[in-house]
Amino acid sequence: MDAMGMPAMDTEVMQECIEACSACEQACTMCADNSMSDGMMKCASMCMDCADVCNTMMRMMLRPSGFDMVAMQTMLAACVAMCSACADECGNHSEMSETCRMCAMACERCMKACQAMMDMLRAAEMA
Repeated sequence: MDAMGMPAMDTEVMQECIEACSACEQACTMCADNSMSDGMMKCASMCMDCADVCNTMMRMMLRPSGFDMVAMQTMLAACVAMCSACADECGNHSEMSETCRMCAMACERCMKACQAMMDMLRAAEMA
């Protein structure tokens, strides 16, 4: 822990997570727009929700001075869950929609980055 009571963080892991959340938010926003025009409302709704969760996750990481370990871990877990659900939904359409394929890939990358961030926080907490 540092002087402010925050765990020592691997800034590279955090930066990768921020970038993955940003990329996922963008892919989900594009996919939602495309899915609405194609009449795939469940996919569109899932993508809009995922974009919102990724944006919130990214913004939390950009404000480390207000860091709360429990809130951060809970939000990371929520982001993993939302990205997993969105990746599954978009995966159902990936053969017929390049946008859905790219969205599913961005969701999977974001899930991995959030999981790495959770792992890093657990390790820092134990140190």
